[in-house]
Amino acid sequence: MPVIAVAGRKLNYEWTGEGAGTLVFLHEGLGSIAQWRDFPAQVARATGRRALVYERYGYGQSEVLAEERVGPDFMHREALESLPALLRALQLDNPVLVGHSDGASIALIHAGAGHAVQGVVAMAPHVFVEDISVRSIADAARVFETTDLPQRLGKYHRDPRKTFYLWIDAWLDPAFRNWNIEASLAGIRCPLLAIQGKADQYGTLAQVEAIARQAGGGCQVLKLPDCGHSPHKDQPEKTLAAIAGFVKGLD
Repeated sequence: MPVIAVAGRKLNYEWTGEGAGTLVFLHEGLGSIAQWRDFPAQVARATGRRALVYERYGYGQSEVLAEERVGPDFMHREALESLPALLRALQLDNPVLVGHSDGASIALIHAGAGHAVQGVVAMAPHVFVEDISVRSIADAARVFETTDLPQRLGKYHRDPRKTFYLWIDAWLDPAFRNWNIEASLAGIRCPLLAIQGKADQYGTLAQVEAIARQAGGGCQVLKLPDCGHSPHKDQPEKTLAAIAGFVKGLD
């Protein structure tokens, strides 16, 4: 799998599909290339575009995090520094960003800052911190310490404990309770699709409703029944159809 140096850090990435336009997939808070499974390839085939899937610093097979903590502004730094540097390094212009969870938030911040983006798909996005998010993440910490979750994450991440706690410590930092990216939404001028499961354990429908009210370029919203935090896994057919229709509408 190819590796690229971005801001002095080695990031793992891969391409799938063929076509003139580019999709860029941004994984969740504990995600990696492998954890997307074949979803990026399915979206690439359905839309006739090529897809870039990459692992952020500290995740998957990318360079292991050197710092002890990432801080509550970690998604802003990814959106405003790392992602632009990656796109420049790969000479990618005007992509469609497809983000999940933290990756969706990064995509929204990036687009809201005025970067050239053709469209954004935000699955289970976070735009502010809710009690349900903090409770579920605290529960995840207990699961990590009392089950085989470290071994399972070890299949995907070079240092699963470090990857896990960079996410947990950021979200459970008291300073993070004030994290809010609603101010970024008005700056999003590209088409936007927000997808949320009605049974999402990490956030309520208030997240996508806030996006729909405030996005500068308008927003399509898909609320999925019988769906948790991962629409592309819990409701794959409906999620794929919605994304494919949205992306085709950009042409």
